[in-house]
Amino acid sequence: MKILVCVSNVPDTTTKITFTDNNTQFNTNGVQFILNPYDEIALARAIELTDGGKGTVTVINIGEANTEATIRKALAIGATDAVRISAKPHDAWYVAYQIAQYVKSNPFDLILTGRESIDYNGSKVAGMLGELLDLPSVSIIKKLDAADTEATVEREIEGGKEVLTIPYPFVAGTAEGVAEPKIPNMRGIMSARTKPLTVVEPVEIKTFSEIISYETPAPRGQVKLIPADDTAKLVELLHTEARVI
Repeated sequence: MKILVCVSNVPDTTTKITFTDNNTQFNTNGVQFILNPYDEIALARAIELTDGGKGTVTVINIGEANTEATIRKALAIGATDAVRISAKPHDAWYVAYQIAQYVKSNPFDLILTGRESIDYNGSKVAGMLGELLDLPSVSIIKKLDAADTEATVEREIEGGKEVLTIPYPFVAGTAEGVAEPKIPNMRGIMSARTKPLTVVEPVEIKTFSEIISYETPAPRGQVKLIPADDTAKLVELLHTEARVI
């Protein structure tokens, strides 16, 4: 089985976010970048499915040269090889289109993404890939079991769970529960240095979105503590200050 795992290079969750150029550009100075946690889940399951010589795992990233440390971590975790499409990821459409163009020339049995990236939280790439490649696509899955010609996936829906059987090839966006993220060991870290990392030039396409500006959330206001037995005071504040009643 040939599995492709799409990975993103995202800011660490502890990063202090700031912007430059009149709030039109994300300030990367001093920012620690990591492998997107949801993509780590997808990668872990791909490695489990191909363990013992049952297949190969290729990771693909849309990014500039500064993302290669993140890609090497994916290789250290256990991916067979990697592809970097050398471009700045403008938006989900751009990312999905570049990956789809690569897959059309290099087909895979299974394409996995994380449910979303933790920077923009769009959850769009898996669905767009399915459309661009004319393949079944399912998100957000909580379980993935593979057989010879098809896979069984489980996803949560309102009021219960949905179980689907899907023939290969298909696209899936993975979430918590599919697998536990793996920590690279020393052997993996050493071998990652020599594993193939192919750099591909992007396909020129029209962009359909533009970031006008960024805004940080409003600072949190002060918290007022009210005794549990003083309901009259609570009602008064909700009426006069919060103005929700």
